[in-house]
Amino acid sequence: MKLLKTFGLLVLIVSAVSAGHKHGNHGSGNTQVSSNLRPTSWLSVQELQSLPSGEDMNLQQLEDMSVQEGERLIGKIYHLFKINHNMSPSYVPSASNVPVVFVRPNGQSVETNLNELVTKAKQQPNFGNEEVTIFITGLPQTSPAVAKANKKLVQAYMQRYYGQQQPVNANNQDYDSNERQQATSSEEDYSESWKQQKSNRGNLVIIKLGAVLTNFKRYALLDVEQTGQMIGKTLVQLTDEADVPQEIIHLIGQGIGAQVAGAAGRQYKRWTGHQLRRITALDPAKIFASNKNVLSGLARGDADFVDAIHSSTCGMGTRQRVGDVDFYVNGPASAAPGADNVVEAAMRATRYYAESVRPGNERNFAAVPASSKQQYESNEGYGKRAYMGIAAQYDLKGDYVLNVNAKSPFGRSAPAQKQGSYHGLHQAWRSDKRNSQN
Repeated sequence: MKLLKTFGLLVLIVSAVSAGHKHGNHGSGNTQVSSNLRPTSWLSVQELQSLPSGEDMNLQQLEDMSVQEGERLIGKIYHLFKINHNMSPSYVPSASNVPVVFVRPNGQSVETNLNELVTKAKQQPNFGNEEVTIFITGLPQTSPAVAKANKKLVQAYMQRYYGQQQPVNANNQDYDSNERQQATSSEEDYSESWKQQKSNRGNLVIIKLGAVLTNFKRYALLDVEQTGQMIGKTLVQLTDEADVPQEIIHLIGQGIGAQVAGAAGRQYKRWTGHQLRRITALDPAKIFASNKNVLSGLARGDADFVDAIHSSTCGMGTRQRVGDVDFYVNGPASAAPGADNVVEAAMRATRYYAESVRPGNERNFAAVPASSKQQYESNEGYGKRAYMGIAAQYDLKGDYVLNVNAKSPFGRSAPAQKQGSYHGLHQAWRSDKRNSQN
């Protein structure tokens, strides 16, 4: 019973068996747990015993499973955590152990650690004079899917900020590889039009939180609030000591890094009285261990604008709304199309966002307000079209649904003309004719 011993869940199983129908609470509140949430109701003793230990479980195991197998395994472990109220977050990485990378205009990188981020920022020419994008990773790049997604995002920002087409930092194996670069899609292909566009200058910083989450135990027991406060304190110092105003800080969190970004945004507001301009969540992850009396993770209000892209709600991601606007790819109950496993599905949100960052692709991902895929595909969505990704408008509110391609280019490349009508005019997804409603 490796998992049970590792996470201290044996008492949960014993109490569940002995208590029968008498008691039990779900992790989200004081509502009494229904019988189908008791571990012994939906997991046999043999299944419980077969669960891997948190220290032994890694991304490779999840990548070797199908999407459905991975979703089921994560679901088992997640529900065990939520039913057992004694599982509190206990892992907070040291700032000196969290790698940080500054990506420079020439594609080279400056590497440091979180505790030296502000010092290094002050040494970078013109740092903070333009937009500062800070990307918090959520998984280690030992996974090819994670490494590729992160590389795509960095390359997209290099093109957006500096008009650079070449792979960034050939010596940095985390963000480049020996694979031949081919222009095969809107994610990777560069049209001549971008050369005529004025670059949106900026600075890109990567906080590699995922690098220290080397096994599932650390991942599941990560103290989101304490880790976020540590990063939030660094952002405050960035404003106070490096003169970087909050209006130009865009925090992007990947997976569990998105939940950490929310805590960082709250810490920044507590210390400064001001909010960060924007937090973007790329497939915000399930929070396994949390203090039952504390609302943890990302929520609207943690920045002036919070947007989220959900690509694996039944796997590593959460279905829970976390932003002012939440985009659900293929609806709130589906894994990203074309993904072979839950890790790849989680990383699709990063791939989608990276595609939107490239100049000319900002409106590749048109979405409409809807609460389900069925409602969306039945043309019963409501409201005006919006764009998922970097071009998301700051006044968006609510849940949006869209379909994407299984392979790059992922966006359906809907017409980019200004939309003044409702869902009935979104002919990119329709074969029927409906009258617009105003």
